[in-house]
Amino acid sequence: MTKTLTKHGNSYALIIDKALMEILKIEPDTPLEISTDGRVLVIAPAENPKRKRKFEKALEETNRDYGRMLKRLAEN
Repeated sequence: MTKTLTKHGNSYALIIDKALMEILKIEPDTPLEISTDGRVLVIAPAENPKRKRKFEKALEETNRDYGRMLKRLAEN
C-alpha cells in the first residue's frame, strides 16, 4: 500500500484507512507509538499495561495446565 501525506493546518497527516485500523485493532482514540530507525517509520499501538497483564496471566495459566505436555511435544 502506498500513501501520501495530507496537509492538515500547518502540519501533514497520514490517513489510515478503516480496514487497516480494523486489522490493527485500533480506534481513533488508541494511543500509538511512533518510532524510526532514520529510514523506516513504525506506527504501532502503544503498550497497554492492563492488556499485557491479562496476556501474562493467560500464559501462566496455560503453562500451569499444559506446560508438561507442551514440553514433551517440543522434545519429540
